[in-house]
Amino acid sequence: MNNRFDTLRANLARATSATTVLDNSARRVLRNTYMLLSLCLGFSVVTAGASVALQLPHPGLIITMAGYFGLLYLVTKFRDRGLGVALVFALTGFMGYTLGPVVSHYLNSPNGTQIVMTALGGTAAIFMGLSAYVLVSKRDMSFMGGFLTIGILVAFVAALAGVFLQIPALSLTISAVFVLLMSGMILYETSNIIHGGETNYLMATVSLFVTIFNLFTSLLQLLGFASSKD
Repeated sequence: MNNRFDTLRANLARATSATTVLDNSARRVLRNTYMLLSLCLGFSVVTAGASVALQLPHPGLIITMAGYFGLLYLVTKFRDRGLGVALVFALTGFMGYTLGPVVSHYLNSPNGTQIVMTALGGTAAIFMGLSAYVLVSKRDMSFMGGFLTIGILVAFVAALAGVFLQIPALSLTISAVFVLLMSGMILYETSNIIHGGETNYLMATVSLFVTIFNLFTSLLQLLGFASSKD
């Protein structure tokens, strides 16, 4: 009988130890992700600000897509090496540069400063609020993965169509959908980190950065349209 209790206690001790290791690992990934994400956001703001100050033109859809997917491929390839960190900064810096002309456009419109600051504040509030919810509740949001993947693919194709069709109503609908999808992505990605689904902080950083980027640009478009109607 004593042997059985000893075996049971040993198994429980190993299970507790494994859980602690998993929790510590997830905590480390989360800490590294948020640290790198904050640095990348700052670097992106600098490149966007330089783009606005120098009045650089937008590189265009083809160069933007080639630069984004090319750098994303390199980040994925070198995600387990030191070079991966530099490539993450290259990707987020490039995205900041492409954001500059967009921000400049809104700054030059009526109430432009208010639009940009409201979009920025809204993005920060949504990100911090949803992240805090997952971190406190520790809910598993993995069930959202399939829906979000399909939704983003459909919205991305629709966004490309909107670029060529130039239909304002379609663009606004896509922006509203993207706000909802990116909000879902914040929940999903944060949950994925704390539950051990994402163990590479470089990939987690890129995912959250792209989510924040799309959320901000979508809010910009919605607020810009609402302001033009006032």
